[in-house]
Amino acid sequence: MSVISSPEATARQVLAALQVRYPHPRTHLDAQNAWELLVATVLAAQCTDARVNTVTPELFRRWPTPAALAEAPIEELEGVIRPTGFYHSKAKNLLGAARRVRDVFDGQIPQSIEDLITIPGVARKTANVVLFGAFGINEGLAVDTHVKRIAYRLGLTDETDPVPIERDLMKLFPREEWGDVNHRMVWFGREVCEARKPLCGQCEMAAFCPQLEPPKTPRPQRKKTATP
Repeated sequence: MSVISSPEATARQVLAALQVRYPHPRTHLDAQNAWELLVATVLAAQCTDARVNTVTPELFRRWPTPAALAEAPIEELEGVIRPTGFYHSKAKNLLGAARRVRDVFDGQIPQSIEDLITIPGVARKTANVVLFGAFGINEGLAVDTHVKRIAYRLGLTDETDPVPIERDLMKLFPREEWGDVNHRMVWFGREVCEARKPLCGQCEMAAFCPQLEPPKTPRPQRKKTATP
């Protein structure tokens, strides 16, 4: 039976445990520079990193720079990224991102979250991933589905929206750890703290984990059509 402690105390225990399990955290996405990381992170929405890594080599072979991708025919781009899902919207966002980076930022990825989130397809999560992964900048803490789930289960937040969750976690963890906390939680969420069947017997945090689950959003009821 776990004892519920303060979020601050829990965060210290979580950080220590994750540091031991994952002493050298890193992203799962293959990328050689900031632009490639941005593109890969956009493609990773609703898709596994492993699948993205099978698509990006051909993508970057055809269009290695923002300027090159900005001129890509959208139908051709859709064909290349189709395995990642939602390829219509992703292609539109990538073309918009390439053109903005080319035209507004002189082909360079900006190093501030305020500039990054003006790029099509880039919200706070992607911006935080790029800033830390490419430049080592901890301006925020990227909250994806794994971070969201683990933070709630451990009692580090009672929020369910990524923005307030990020705000809570930024208060609990040292700034220099924000990027690595994301990487470690992603690894941990994939290997141990799974969504449907968490492997609590293999978890070094089981002793202090309250095993909380966020409230389920009720499905909207369909309107019944009147029988003529």
